[in-house]
Amino acid sequence: MSTITRSGIHKSILEYIHIAYDLIRISIKEQLTYRTAMIAGLVTNFFWSLLRVYVIIALYQGADQVNSLTLQGAITYVGISQAFIAFLTVFGSYDLMMVVYTGDIASDLLKPVHLYFYWLNRDLGRSIVNFLVRALTGMLAFSLIFDVYLPKSLTQWLVAFLSLGFAWLISYTFRFIINLIAFWSPDARGYGRVAYTISQLFTGMFIPLRMFPDWFTKICQYSPFPSILNTPIEIYLGVLQGKELWSALSQQVLWYLLLVGISILVLRRGIE
Repeated sequence: MSTITRSGIHKSILEYIHIAYDLIRISIKEQLTYRTAMIAGLVTNFFWSLLRVYVIIALYQGADQVNSLTLQGAITYVGISQAFIAFLTVFGSYDLMMVVYTGDIASDLLKPVHLYFYWLNRDLGRSIVNFLVRALTGMLAFSLIFDVYLPKSLTQWLVAFLSLGFAWLISYTFRFIINLIAFWSPDARGYGRVAYTISQLFTGMFIPLRMFPDWFTKICQYSPFPSILNTPIEIYLGVLQGKELWSALSQQVLWYLLLVGISILVLRRGIE
Protein backbone atom coordinates (compact mmCIF):
# COMPACT_ATOMS: atom_id res chain seq x y z
CA MET A 1 0.00 0.00 0.00
CA SER A 2 1.46 3.37 -0.99
CA THR A 3 2.20 6.14 1.49
CA ILE A 4 -0.46 8.32 -0.14
CA THR A 5 -3.12 5.63 0.25
CA ARG A 6 -2.21 5.06 3.89
CA SER A 7 -2.30 8.78 4.51
CA GLY A 8 -5.74 8.98 2.90
CA ILE A 9 -7.08 6.17 5.07
CA HIS A 10 -5.68 7.75 8.23
CA LYS A 11 -7.20 11.09 7.25
CA SER A 12 -10.61 9.51 6.61
CA ILE A 13 -10.53 7.75 9.98
CA LEU A 14 -9.61 10.96 11.77
CA GLU A 15 -12.36 12.87 9.95
CA TYR A 16 -14.92 10.24 10.94
CA ILE A 17 -13.77 10.33 14.58
CA HIS A 18 -14.10 14.12 14.56
CA ILE A 19 -17.61 13.96 13.05
CA ALA A 20 -18.66 11.19 15.46
CA TYR A 21 -17.38 13.20 18.42
CA ASP A 22 -19.35 16.29 17.32
CA LEU A 23 -22.54 14.27 16.77
CA ILE A 24 -22.28 12.54 20.15
CA ARG A 25 -21.50 15.83 21.91
CA ILE A 26 -24.47 17.61 20.31
CA SER A 27 -26.78 14.69 21.10
CA ILE A 28 -25.67 14.72 24.74
CA LYS A 29 -26.38 18.44 25.01
CA GLU A 30 -29.81 17.99 23.46
CA GLN A 31 -30.65 15.16 25.85
CA LEU A 32 -29.51 17.14 28.88
CA THR A 33 -31.92 19.95 28.05
CA TYR A 34 -34.82 17.66 28.99
CA ARG A 35 -33.81 17.20 32.64
CA THR A 36 -37.38 17.18 33.96
CA ALA A 37 -38.38 14.46 31.49
CA MET A 38 -35.36 12.36 32.50
CA ILE A 39 -36.15 12.67 36.19
CA ALA A 40 -39.80 11.82 35.53
CA GLY A 41 -38.72 8.79 33.51
CA LEU A 42 -36.37 7.69 36.27
CA VAL A 43 -39.11 7.91 38.90
CA THR A 44 -41.59 6.09 36.65
CA ASN A 45 -39.14 3.27 35.91
CA PHE A 46 -38.36 2.90 39.60
CA PHE A 47 -42.06 2.72 40.50
CA TRP A 48 -42.70 0.01 37.90
CA SER A 49 -39.64 -1.93 39.05
CA LEU A 50 -41.18 -2.14 42.54
CA LEU A 51 -44.46 -3.47 41.15
CA ARG A 52 -42.71 -6.03 38.97
CA VAL A 53 -40.53 -7.24 41.85
CA TYR A 54 -43.51 -8.06 44.04
CA VAL A 55 -45.14 -9.89 41.14
CA ILE A 56 -41.96 -11.96 40.77
CA ILE A 57 -41.88 -12.70 44.51
CA ALA A 58 -45.47 -13.89 44.30
CA LEU A 59 -44.64 -16.12 41.31
CA TYR A 60 -41.78 -17.81 43.16
CA GLN A 61 -44.06 -18.70 46.10
CA GLY A 62 -41.13 -19.40 48.38
CA ALA A 63 -39.17 -21.48 45.83
CA ASP A 64 -35.38 -21.12 45.87
CA GLN A 65 -35.04 -20.97 42.10
CA VAL A 66 -36.86 -21.41 38.81
CA ASN A 67 -34.93 -22.84 35.84
CA SER A 68 -31.55 -22.00 37.42
CA LEU A 69 -32.68 -18.43 38.21
CA THR A 70 -32.71 -17.71 41.94
CA LEU A 71 -35.15 -15.28 43.51
CA GLN A 72 -32.30 -12.83 44.09
CA GLY A 73 -31.35 -13.20 40.43
CA ALA A 74 -34.94 -12.66 39.29
CA ILE A 75 -35.24 -9.53 41.43
CA THR A 76 -31.95 -8.23 40.02
CA TYR A 77 -33.19 -9.07 36.51
CA VAL A 78 -36.24 -6.86 37.08
CA GLY A 79 -34.12 -3.99 38.39
CA ILE A 80 -31.69 -4.08 35.47
CA SER A 81 -34.34 -4.51 32.78
CA GLN A 82 -36.32 -1.57 34.15
CA ALA A 83 -33.29 0.67 34.67
CA PHE A 84 -31.93 0.09 31.15
CA ILE A 85 -35.18 0.77 29.26
CA ALA A 86 -34.02 4.20 28.08
CA PHE A 87 -30.41 3.18 27.42
CA LEU A 88 -31.52 0.35 25.12
CA THR A 89 -34.58 2.27 23.86
CA VAL A 90 -36.68 -0.85 24.48
CA PHE A 91 -39.93 0.96 23.65
CA GLY A 92 -38.61 2.04 20.26
CA SER A 93 -37.91 5.35 18.51
CA TYR A 94 -39.28 7.20 15.50
CA ASP A 95 -36.81 10.07 14.99
CA LEU A 96 -35.42 8.87 11.65
CA MET A 97 -38.93 8.09 10.46
CA MET A 98 -39.97 11.70 11.05
CA VAL A 99 -36.90 12.95 9.15
CA VAL A 100 -37.95 10.85 6.16
CA TYR A 101 -41.44 12.37 6.21
CA THR A 102 -40.21 15.96 6.53
CA GLY A 103 -37.75 15.49 3.67
CA ASP A 104 -34.73 16.37 5.84
CA ILE A 105 -33.39 12.92 5.04
CA ALA A 106 -32.01 14.46 1.84
CA SER A 107 -29.58 16.66 3.78
CA ASP A 108 -28.63 13.73 6.03
CA LEU A 109 -27.71 11.68 2.97
CA LEU A 110 -25.41 14.48 1.77
CA LYS A 111 -23.38 14.49 4.99
CA PRO A 112 -19.82 13.08 4.80
CA VAL A 113 -20.77 10.00 6.81
CA HIS A 114 -23.04 7.05 6.02
CA LEU A 115 -26.62 7.49 7.24
CA TYR A 116 -26.34 4.40 9.44
CA PHE A 117 -23.32 5.78 11.32
CA TYR A 118 -24.73 9.32 11.39
CA TRP A 119 -27.78 8.17 13.31
CA LEU A 120 -25.77 5.66 15.33
CA ASN A 121 -23.67 8.45 16.82
CA ARG A 122 -26.72 10.57 17.51
CA ASP A 123 -28.34 7.63 19.25
CA LEU A 124 -25.14 6.91 21.16
CA GLY A 125 -25.07 10.40 22.67
CA ARG A 126 -28.63 10.01 23.93
CA SER A 127 -27.87 6.54 25.29
CA ILE A 128 -24.77 7.73 27.16
CA VAL A 129 -26.86 10.26 29.06
CA ASN A 130 -29.55 7.69 29.82
CA PHE A 131 -26.92 5.21 30.98
CA LEU A 132 -25.40 7.65 33.45
CA VAL A 133 -28.57 9.40 34.61
CA ARG A 134 -31.26 6.74 34.45
CA ALA A 135 -29.61 3.30 34.35
CA LEU A 136 -26.91 3.71 37.00
CA THR A 137 -29.01 5.96 39.23
CA GLY A 138 -31.99 3.65 38.93
CA MET A 139 -29.94 0.56 39.85
CA LEU A 140 -28.34 2.38 42.79
CA ALA A 141 -31.75 3.33 44.18
CA PHE A 142 -33.03 -0.20 43.51
CA SER A 143 -30.08 -1.75 45.38
CA LEU A 144 -30.88 0.34 48.45
CA ILE A 145 -34.18 -1.51 48.80
CA PHE A 146 -33.45 -4.99 47.48
CA ASP A 147 -30.53 -7.39 47.83
CA VAL A 148 -29.27 -7.38 44.24
CA TYR A 149 -26.80 -9.84 42.76
CA LEU A 150 -23.28 -8.66 41.90
CA PRO A 151 -20.87 -10.54 39.60
CA LYS A 152 -18.18 -12.50 41.45
CA SER A 153 -15.24 -11.65 39.20
CA LEU A 154 -13.81 -8.86 37.04
CA THR A 155 -14.07 -11.14 34.00
CA GLN A 156 -17.81 -11.54 34.55
CA TRP A 157 -18.20 -7.77 34.75
CA LEU A 158 -16.22 -7.23 31.55
CA VAL A 159 -18.09 -9.90 29.58
CA ALA A 160 -21.42 -8.50 30.81
CA PHE A 161 -20.48 -5.01 29.59
CA LEU A 162 -19.26 -6.45 26.28
CA SER A 163 -22.62 -8.18 25.86
CA LEU A 164 -24.41 -4.95 26.80
CA GLY A 165 -22.50 -3.15 24.05
CA PHE A 166 -23.65 -5.66 21.46
CA ALA A 167 -27.17 -5.43 22.89
CA TRP A 168 -27.15 -1.69 22.26
CA LEU A 169 -25.86 -2.12 18.70
CA ILE A 170 -28.55 -4.72 17.92
CA SER A 171 -31.26 -2.50 19.40
CA TYR A 172 -30.11 0.51 17.38
CA THR A 173 -29.83 -1.44 14.12
CA PHE A 174 -33.25 -3.03 14.57
CA ARG A 175 -34.81 0.39 15.17
CA PHE A 176 -32.93 1.81 12.19
CA ILE A 177 -34.53 -0.82 9.94
CA ILE A 178 -38.00 -0.21 11.36
CA ASN A 179 -37.66 3.55 10.77
CA LEU A 180 -36.72 2.95 7.14
CA ILE A 181 -40.22 1.58 6.53
CA ALA A 182 -41.17 5.25 6.19
CA PHE A 183 -39.78 5.17 2.64
CA TRP A 184 -42.71 2.95 1.61
CA SER A 185 -45.51 3.88 4.01
CA PRO A 186 -47.20 7.28 4.60
CA ASP A 187 -47.55 6.38 8.29
CA ALA A 188 -45.08 3.73 9.38
CA ARG A 189 -45.71 4.26 13.09
CA GLY A 190 -48.28 1.48 13.02
CA TYR A 191 -45.69 -0.99 11.76
CA GLY A 192 -43.28 0.31 14.36
CA ARG A 193 -45.72 -0.16 17.24
CA VAL A 194 -46.35 -3.77 16.22
CA ALA A 195 -42.64 -4.51 15.78
CA TYR A 196 -41.65 -2.88 19.07
CA THR A 197 -44.42 -4.64 21.01
CA ILE A 198 -43.27 -8.03 19.72
CA SER A 199 -39.64 -7.20 20.46
CA GLN A 200 -40.47 -6.17 24.04
CA LEU A 201 -42.08 -9.54 24.70
CA PHE A 202 -39.26 -11.51 23.10
CA THR A 203 -36.48 -9.55 24.84
CA GLY A 204 -37.66 -10.72 28.26
CA MET A 205 -38.61 -7.19 29.21
CA PHE A 206 -41.78 -8.12 31.08
CA ILE A 207 -40.75 -11.50 32.54
CA PRO A 208 -37.37 -13.29 32.35
CA LEU A 209 -37.45 -15.66 29.40
CA ARG A 210 -36.53 -18.59 31.65
CA MET A 211 -39.93 -18.29 33.28
CA PHE A 212 -41.76 -18.91 30.00
CA PRO A 213 -42.54 -22.41 28.70
CA ASP A 214 -39.65 -24.05 26.86
CA TRP A 215 -41.46 -23.92 23.50
CA PHE A 216 -41.87 -20.15 23.75
CA THR A 217 -38.26 -19.62 24.77
CA LYS A 218 -37.09 -21.64 21.77
CA ILE A 219 -39.20 -19.47 19.45
CA CYS A 220 -37.62 -16.35 20.97
CA GLN A 221 -34.13 -17.72 20.28
CA TYR A 222 -34.86 -17.63 16.54
CA SER A 223 -35.07 -13.84 16.77
CA PRO A 224 -32.49 -11.18 17.67
CA PHE A 225 -34.60 -9.86 20.53
CA PRO A 226 -33.25 -11.95 23.46
CA SER A 227 -29.81 -10.53 22.57
CA ILE A 228 -31.09 -7.02 23.31
CA LEU A 229 -31.90 -7.56 26.98
CA ASN A 230 -32.13 -11.16 28.20
CA THR A 231 -28.62 -12.20 27.13
CA PRO A 232 -26.59 -9.42 28.83
CA ILE A 233 -28.62 -9.74 32.03
CA GLU A 234 -28.19 -13.52 32.20
CA ILE A 235 -24.45 -13.09 31.63
CA TYR A 236 -24.37 -10.50 34.41
CA LEU A 237 -26.23 -12.89 36.73
CA GLY A 238 -23.86 -15.74 35.93
CA VAL A 239 -26.71 -17.90 34.62
CA LEU A 240 -24.87 -18.32 31.33
CA GLN A 241 -21.44 -19.87 31.75
CA GLY A 242 -18.92 -21.81 29.72
CA LYS A 243 -20.12 -22.88 26.29
CA GLU A 244 -23.56 -21.32 26.81
CA LEU A 245 -21.97 -17.94 27.52
CA TRP A 246 -19.76 -17.94 24.43
CA SER A 247 -22.62 -19.27 22.33
CA ALA A 248 -24.80 -16.38 23.50
CA LEU A 249 -22.07 -13.84 22.66
CA SER A 250 -21.58 -15.43 19.25
CA GLN A 251 -25.30 -15.16 18.58
CA GLN A 252 -25.18 -11.46 19.45
CA VAL A 253 -22.34 -10.88 16.99
CA LEU A 254 -24.08 -12.85 14.22
CA TRP A 255 -27.41 -11.10 14.75
CA TYR A 256 -25.71 -7.71 14.68
CA LEU A 257 -23.88 -8.45 11.44
CA LEU A 258 -27.06 -9.82 9.86
CA LEU A 259 -29.11 -6.79 10.88
CA VAL A 260 -26.41 -4.41 9.59
CA GLY A 261 -26.50 -6.17 6.23
CA ILE A 262 -30.30 -5.94 6.12
CA SER A 263 -30.24 -2.26 7.08
CA ILE A 264 -27.80 -1.41 4.27
CA LEU A 265 -29.89 -3.27 1.71
CA VAL A 266 -33.16 -1.69 2.88
CA LEU A 267 -31.60 1.80 2.88
CA ARG A 268 -30.23 1.26 -0.61
CA ARG A 269 -33.67 0.27 -1.87
CA GLY A 270 -35.27 3.19 -0.09
CA ILE A 271 -33.09 5.87 -1.68
CA GLU A 272 -33.05 4.41 -5.18
